[in-house]
Amino acid sequence: MKICLVNIKPTVGNKKKNLKKMEKAILGEGADIYVFGEMALTGYSCRDEFRDMAEYIDGSSVDAIKKIAHEKDCYIIFGMPLSEREGTISNAAIMVHPEGEVSIYRKSFLANFGPFEEKFYFTPGNGFPMFETRYGRIGMCICYDLFFPELIKGLALKGADMVVCISASPTTTREFFEKVLPARAIENTIFIAYSNLVGTQENLVFWGGGQIYGPKGNLITRGKYLKEGTVTAEIDFREIEGARVSRPTLRDTKTDIFSDLYRISRSEPIHDGYALVGLKMGRYASSKMKVDKVTVYGRQDMIGGIIFSTLCTKDKIKFENDDKVGAVFSSGKKEIRIFLKGNIAKAVEVNVDMDILNHIKDDEIFDIEESGL
Repeated sequence: MKICLVNIKPTVGNKKKNLKKMEKAILGEGADIYVFGEMALTGYSCRDEFRDMAEYIDGSSVDAIKKIAHEKDCYIIFGMPLSEREGTISNAAIMVHPEGEVSIYRKSFLANFGPFEEKFYFTPGNGFPMFETRYGRIGMCICYDLFFPELIKGLALKGADMVVCISASPTTTREFFEKVLPARAIENTIFIAYSNLVGTQENLVFWGGGQIYGPKGNLITRGKYLKEGTVTAEIDFREIEGARVSRPTLRDTKTDIFSDLYRISRSEPIHDGYALVGLKMGRYASSKMKVDKVTVYGRQDMIGGIIFSTLCTKDKIKFENDDKVGAVFSSGKKEIRIFLKGNIAKAVEVNVDMDILNHIKDDEIFDIEESGL
């Protein structure tokens, strides 16, 4: 199987121009699978324009890629904002098959720190599908997903021969990706293919450098940094058998550990009482704006949940003793005041199972006031 990684510089907000660039790259090579970066269709820094740029899976852009895949008898993987239903958008990796089938992976771990604001625009996925091709079984992930080994391990355990990671990684994170990529290949004895964007979008400079690793973590090929271009390689999935004989990491994986991890995560303080209240408050505020400062009232044990959901550091959070329980979230001239309703506060105090809060609407739990939004 011949795979071609295409590191392009997409024009932000211009799908037609980006489709032409993708088509030109495909017509210039003779590969079986082509891989483009995260949001290659629209550019990464669309912000509020993602709502207008997003398309349903039967939209015109996917149709255009279908025609190319059929004509070239190839698979094409690329990133785009995917409309799921009214008002809901996913950061998606799309695989178009030569026969016209379309496979979808929705980014599980949305980057929302530093310059990244994905949680403001996208809904996270919660699955890790694996797709059959005529060459082997392929799983997909997107950029920040790569830093969660349980996701890649899950794909390997489901039978993936290769995991394709599409990315919009800036130069500041290149070192991290180039350490994690071979690690994921070694620990799962699979091929890893990585395709990144190139060029500058707002304050982000994407470094390109598409690369492929074998099932022993060996670098097979790497593209140029900071330049558009393609890099190709011949992949033989039969190498996986030998790698797994010499280092049987999948055979020796203890799946019970995953159950233990689930139980541990369910018993962390962040899911208990007021910590969960803080978590829900922070999630609501973060869905409306980028939170810069928080004043917490009444209960200090809400702070952990607020930090987790807003990514505010402790120095940005102030605590005030008060009879009421709540928090004020600020961002410039914007402010959201969220206070716990009296009947819910009583339930928390008597230690009712707080998981029930996940099934109640926010306005039934809190009194909410918004200003400047």
